[in-house]
Order: sequence, then C-alpha cells, then structure tokens
Amino acid sequence: MADRRGRIATLVAKDLADIVYSFNPELTHLASVNEVRMNRDNTLAKVYVSHLDATKSQDLVNYLNIHKGEIRSELAHRLDLYKVPDLIFVLDELMDQAANIDAIIASWHKNDKKK
Repeated sequence: MADRRGRIATLVAKDLADIVYSFNPELTHLASVNEVRMNRDNTLAKVYVSHLDATKSQDLVNYLNIHKGEIRSELAHRLDLYKVPDLIFVLDELMDQAANIDAIIASWHKNDKKK
C-alpha cells in the first residue's frame, strides 16, 4: 500500500472542490481547493483554500469553517471510507508569498542593471 494517505488526500481534495463550489456560489465562485494534507491516521484533513479576489479570501475560510459539518456530511456521501476526516480550512498564502519573492527578484535585477 504505497502512499495510501496521498491517495486519500487526492480523493478528498477532488470531492471537496466540487462540494465547495456548490455552497454559496457568490462566495465560492472563484475559490479553489489547492491542497489537502492528512494526518497519520487520516482522521484530520487540513484543507488549503484560496480565492482569486484577495478581499474575499478570509471570508471564504470563515464561511467554510462555519459550515464544515455540512461539508463533511456531503463528503461522507461521496467517499467510500470507514471514517471521514474532520476538516480544517486554512487560507493558502503560497501565491502571495510567491508574488513577494518575484517582486524581490525583479527589484534585485532592476538594481543590478543600474550598476
């Protein structure tokens, strides 16, 4: 059984993406489920989500955490698992960090050309 946790995380991410899009389309229209990380015994899933509109990102995370019971129930209907993991929705800031790094590199190159 090579990487069972990874396979479960992939299934959970795929199904969660479908479920999240069906909840409150105004808020989740431009949302994405970027990654799911499972703990060792697959009882907890940390779900990294983001929104294209940065002003709605935190609202999205709060909304999903408030409704995580309903989302988990829907996930249980879709997955064939003995125990469906508890969900924790977290804001994925990887894109913001990448943009900051790109800006730093660009400014470094700009300063290097001036010399």
